[in-house]
Amino acid sequence: MKEIDSKKMIKMICLILGGGAGSRLYPLTKDRSKPAVPIAGKYRLIDIPISNCLNSGIKRMFVLTQYNSASLNRHIKNTYNFDNFNSGFVDILAAEQTASSDKWFQGTADAVRQSMQHLNVHDHDYVMILSGDQLYQMDLKEMAEKHVASGADLSIATIPVNAKDAPGFGIMKVNNEGFITSFIEKPKTDLLPDWTSPVSERDAAKGNHYLASMGIYIFNRKLLNDLFDTYPNDTDFGKELIPKTISGGYKVASYSYRGYWTDIGTISSFFDANLSLADPIPEFNMFDENNMIYTRPRMLPPAKISGTTIKHSIVSEGSIVHAESLERCIIGVRSRIGKGARLKNCITMGNDYFQTLAEIVLKPDEIPMGIGEGTYIEQAIIDKDCRIGKNVIIRGTENLPNSESPVHCTVDGIIVLKKGSIIPDGSIIGDVSGMKV
Repeated sequence: MKEIDSKKMIKMICLILGGGAGSRLYPLTKDRSKPAVPIAGKYRLIDIPISNCLNSGIKRMFVLTQYNSASLNRHIKNTYNFDNFNSGFVDILAAEQTASSDKWFQGTADAVRQSMQHLNVHDHDYVMILSGDQLYQMDLKEMAEKHVASGADLSIATIPVNAKDAPGFGIMKVNNEGFITSFIEKPKTDLLPDWTSPVSERDAAKGNHYLASMGIYIFNRKLLNDLFDTYPNDTDFGKELIPKTISGGYKVASYSYRGYWTDIGTISSFFDANLSLADPIPEFNMFDENNMIYTRPRMLPPAKISGTTIKHSIVSEGSIVHAESLERCIIGVRSRIGKGARLKNCITMGNDYFQTLAEIVLKPDEIPMGIGEGTYIEQAIIDKDCRIGKNVIIRGTENLPNSESPVHCTVDGIIVLKKGSIIPDGSIIGDVSGMKV
């Protein structure tokens, strides 16, 4: 783990925004907050920004949340514990009623504003703000050092994007010295021609002509306090406070990032980001010894696989797999997959506990946890603790309209089985036209 030189210590606290209700990730956020959504078989989304901080020597973190935070609280409590001789911490700050506010967080800036009382008891000169629903590996220490060296009041991490993605981000223009001169939040498509920026030949070839905010900020403490005092009713950084900071004459720097980064805000982006981890050489490297991903240590046995053909897949510990084939799949912890099952382009989140053999034998009329024999699953996300019977077909395709039933949702052609769902033997969910099973 990289440490910041104590002689040049940057006194900084990190706030990780847990987001709102996470409606675009529903039903994965039906019973959990966005940062608690499982990813890559064994991690949770919150592990990504926390690991980036730890790998960068940043050890004082608050996670701000207000929706369905129980599982997130448990995960953080069971995972991130520092010894008594270390000043580091990872604490949850849930929305709460106070003398100054009786409302839930109304936006990104409001969440930080309501949390300032907890920050001010810690010695710091800078506040780093991260999102809890992004997949990336960044040297945050380098960003902090460049922020200090530039003399900026605020630094924003930026990445080039194309015209299709630009309307979903804050877009900015940067001068030759690396300072941001103008900023617009989620511009309409007809405005984009006025917001192109000079980019590298590589980015230009990809059509990435727009500089987008990654939602990663470093504020000088004084600036943050001044903004909250001057604009007490503003609730959002991108829509309100950042444009006013730029127009107010403050120095706002762009920290140019060229590594892999994706915003996991929708079911389709979550699905694509997960499955890309199973590629032969994924852009997000989980096997980098210098950039470890930290998570809850589980005392689970290794995965056991019998007679299965596996292509470009990740199988997590504690799993027992008797499937016929796995092709481009992410298999979560404690998964159970029966004989003859075939999974393709599929994410299974696994189970929260092991079902005993005695439970399975003594209750033969009940469908056991996991995926039954002869079942076919394609283009789907199977949430935790599901019980899928034998000879079931679950198949998502682009032809399927968005819909919801008591046990599953179809979003952008992806079938998402809700947590704890029970699917009887022989059930068919999705599109089976033209398939040979």
